[in-house]
Amino acid sequence: MPSALVFGCAFLLDGLLGDPPRLYHPVQAMGAVIASVQRWGLSRIQSPGGRRLLGVGLTVGLAGGSAAGGWALIVLAADIQPWLGGVVEVVLMAACFATRSLAEAAGAVAIALAAGDLPTARRVLSRYVGRDTEDLGEAEIARAVVETVAENTTDGVTAPLFYAALGGAPLALAFKAVSTLDSMIGYRDEPYTHFGWFAARSDDWLNWMPARLTALTVAILSGRPGRVIAIVRRDAHRDPSPNSGVSIAAYAGALDIQLGGLNRYRGIIKKKPTLGDAHLPLDPQTIRRSVGLLWRTAAVWAGVSVVLLVVAHG
Repeated sequence: MPSALVFGCAFLLDGLLGDPPRLYHPVQAMGAVIASVQRWGLSRIQSPGGRRLLGVGLTVGLAGGSAAGGWALIVLAADIQPWLGGVVEVVLMAACFATRSLAEAAGAVAIALAAGDLPTARRVLSRYVGRDTEDLGEAEIARAVVETVAENTTDGVTAPLFYAALGGAPLALAFKAVSTLDSMIGYRDEPYTHFGWFAARSDDWLNWMPARLTALTVAILSGRPGRVIAIVRRDAHRDPSPNSGVSIAAYAGALDIQLGGLNRYRGIIKKKPTLGDAHLPLDPQTIRRSVGLLWRTAAVWAGVSVVLLVVAHG
């Protein structure tokens, strides 16, 4: 469990700087390991059982290795100077948070959309979503951005804060490893059906509690907690993900909009369940409101965590 000072500094560092583009990020190292194992393993192992075992080993190994590597760096730095260990933990922990980077990504699309520059809005959006963006209109672009903000509020912000508060940078890095695995191989389609099964399930398990606490936070911040919770209870189960639907339904209820619908992936149309009620339009202002809700949610989680850490450390 980290000190309140280390935790608070890590949150502020991410909020002020985000992910500096020229620095090597831990997720890049995790991605390189995943890609290497995938290339080596999928070309040699064809059986479903073998691929599943490989995926389990990769998930456990990468999560454990990330935690151990972070712990070792902190200990080595502390052996040089005690304060240096704290600095290293702050940097590693901040690298696991994504509040500023998520807000900036959404804001960049909102700026282009507000200027009426749909080609730029589509191009920027394509960097962050898997759906086809070439023919999206204003409302569909705004919907894609808000859905991304809503889903990643849990996966990229509150869940890392949750695990960082529990176990410092090592546990936050372990969570980030599982999250990265899920984003790279956690698919139902081949060749990932068996290879990515354990990573996807692990990500579901780890996000279960943070997703529901996030929805509760969003509901309280909306000023209409009863209505938002009712929408989450009514709609969240429609989404195939046990956690994404909870976050997205909470945002839909808080912002008085409807999310979900038809998306196109590599030319193939897929229908996502609709969540929330379409009381307000989807436009650049909706994106800005979702970003504001993201920042407030992150601030509440960080503030509560700091208080709890102060109490825990006496």
